[in-house]
Amino acid sequence: MKDNQRYYARLHAVVDAVVICIAYLLSWVLKFLILDGQKGLTFPQYCGALIPIVPLYLILYLAFNLYTSKRLQGRRLEGSNIIKANTIGLLLVMGVLFLLRGYSDYAEYYSKTMLFYFYGINIILEAGVRNLIRAGLRKIHKSGFNLRHVIFVGYSSATEAFIDRIRANPQWGYKISGILDDNKEIGYTYKDVAILGTTDDLETILENNRLDEIALTFGLQEYYKLKHVVAICEKSGVHTKFVPDYNDIIPTKPYTEDLLGLPVVNIRHVPLTNTFHMICKRVVDIIGSVLAIIVFSPVMLVTAFLVKTTSKGPLIYKQERVGLHNQIFQMYKFRSMEVQSARSEKKAWTVRNDPRVTKVGKIIRRTSIDELPQLFNILKGDMSLVGPRPERPFFVEKFREEIPRYMVKHQVRPGLTGWAQVNGYRGDTSIKKRIEYDLYYIENWTMGLDIKILFLTFFKGFVNKNAY
Repeated sequence: MKDNQRYYARLHAVVDAVVICIAYLLSWVLKFLILDGQKGLTFPQYCGALIPIVPLYLILYLAFNLYTSKRLQGRRLEGSNIIKANTIGLLLVMGVLFLLRGYSDYAEYYSKTMLFYFYGINIILEAGVRNLIRAGLRKIHKSGFNLRHVIFVGYSSATEAFIDRIRANPQWGYKISGILDDNKEIGYTYKDVAILGTTDDLETILENNRLDEIALTFGLQEYYKLKHVVAICEKSGVHTKFVPDYNDIIPTKPYTEDLLGLPVVNIRHVPLTNTFHMICKRVVDIIGSVLAIIVFSPVMLVTAFLVKTTSKGPLIYKQERVGLHNQIFQMYKFRSMEVQSARSEKKAWTVRNDPRVTKVGKIIRRTSIDELPQLFNILKGDMSLVGPRPERPFFVEKFREEIPRYMVKHQVRPGLTGWAQVNGYRGDTSIKKRIEYDLYYIENWTMGLDIKILFLTFFKGFVNKNAY
């Protein structure tokens, strides 16, 4: 099976090399035959640049895991990696041309515009070809070819979760042979996958069946069997993986440490606890908030005028929110509601057609303009440009008892926008789903993810249909 994977990876690399060449030629045609006839260099000279470009891009694709199994990489992640690899490739080629200016006429006259065309066309073609490959694999697997036969040992919530994902992704090419378990009756089925026998039958089944993979999915109470079962699996030579039945506790990408030979798995890995990461994010927050204050100052001035002239009360509404390390801070917003007592507003959600919301308030809440004063919270250090949205103390106390892992969100600074918000979980939406997205952000933070969230905010994060 590993030999097959290597074969398909090499075949994929050949396809990628062809795609790169086609994208490069199309960009040349677009630049010089359709849009601009001024070549500067001859066609063969431009083709000569493919000699270093093709291997460079193939190395970048390898570095960004674009030759891993389709079972391990979804469309979204693959698309993101294609963009990253092509962006770095563009920067490297541009950098080399810049350094060679003055030393080489080739670098001097090479069209930088054509490179940008190549960047866009190559991303589109690569994503398109890979989606075609996915569709082809799905068809092949549905026809019963190139299947990966797997058996589950142990029945638990992890077993059901694995089967659910296999059923939802036929392009992975898994064929489930059955389940071995000591607690369920033989013949019991989950989504047409039957219990074939007990764990004592494992050795016999491995001898009499051609399996590609064994998935150990014991329940928590049966982990004492692991050592014995793993020994049988390794004796058979069949690839074995362990799917723990505590995925609601341990993150999908656990942070492991080697304590003098003793493996230690941290329950939560928070990249922003790293000092360097914290400093980088804080620098971006300061620069970003200053620039945003300058850019949005006309909008804030107009909003301030409308709020002040259409209703009585203060211009800025201050509300207690829980931030980093559970610290309380005053979060700023443009006032969008009639003035009310602190006690009455403290424990109440805003509802649809809420009479407390002013006419101007309805507009600025729906367009998120009321949140702009939080740029000053970011400048002060109470908040970040990107992070989980902060909540009021009363609701924090309520949710910490009702929603598992809710308090983990306070291990990072709250944000003006966040991963949950750009995925549609704002205002009157599921708190549990919001926390799932917040935890994903906290555990998978990168500067690139922050940039992606800010980019998405401009396209679908400002207008909030759930804001009342």
